[in-house]
Amino acid sequence: MHLAALPPEARVTEQQIRSGGPFPYSKDGSVFGNRERLLPANERGYYREYTVKTPGASDRGARRIVCGGRQPAVPDTCYYTNDHYASFARIVK
Repeated sequence: MHLAALPPEARVTEQQIRSGGPFPYSKDGSVFGNRERLLPANERGYYREYTVKTPGASDRGARRIVCGGRQPAVPDTCYYTNDHYASFARIVK
């Protein structure tokens, strides 16, 4: 999925990731375990998750960006999910 096709809130989150924060939620940047095994297999700690704000939601909502790489602010690849990890679309610029 092209970055420009994502919701505006996802584009903001992607920019926050690349600038190293700050992030609005304490869980942003935490390790994503890929328990669903929908992303390519990698060692634990490779993937990190970030919340994409959902307008009108009273909690973190279901939208996330999950990025993989050794340097969180310079990810190798990122994925978007709008259904709380049930599916992912690779983000391309």
